[in-house]
Order: sequence, then structure tokens, then C-alpha cells
Amino acid sequence: MNQYETVFILTPVLSDEQMKETVAKFEKVLTDNGAEILNKEAWGLKTSGFYSLVEFKAEPTVIAKLETAYRRDEKVIRYMTVKLDKYAAAYAEKRRAKLGKKEEA
Repeated sequence: MNQYETVFILTPVLSDEQMKETVAKFEKVLTDNGAEILNKEAWGLKTSGFYSLVEFKAEPTVIAKLETAYRRDEKVIRYMTVKLDKYAAAYAEKRRAKLGKKEEA
């Protein structure tokens, strides 16, 4: 399995509940296709949209299914999925550990 990060931007006209439902829908696409979610982050900017980042491990075939789901959803303004090489994966792991320490404090 490869490690990926996907970032997508949702339209700013959605309510908080609609944003949560949409993010959960894309996470379900991943988990239903055998992906392992490693990290989730979200940032909300009412002027430019709601940003969500999901870091996951999956087979390459899952990416096509995820991006098809993005294209079919009119709430998604933009999306980008990248495969992490070993250096980016190591950096992401350090970043997750750092964020985990901040949340504990």
C-alpha cells in the first residue's frame, strides 16, 4: 500500500453540519475501498471555503474512485491528491506527532 495525502476545498455556503457530512462521505469512500486513514485535519474559512486534509494508506486503484467522488460532488471546489515518497511520509509522521503533543497540552 502507498501513502497519500488528499486536500479538498468545499464551498463556503455550506453549514457546519453539511461540511461534516461531506467530509464523512469522502472518508467513507476511502474506508469502504480498504484505505487506512492516518490523519485528518480541517480548516474553515468562511470567505474562501472549508479546507480538509486526509492522510491515508491505500492501493493505487482507490485514488481513481476517490477523485471520481470529488468530481461528482458539486460542493467540492478543488481537490488534490498526492502520493507521499518515503521522505514526505517521514515528515508527515513527525508532523502528526508534533500535533498530537499540542493537543495533549
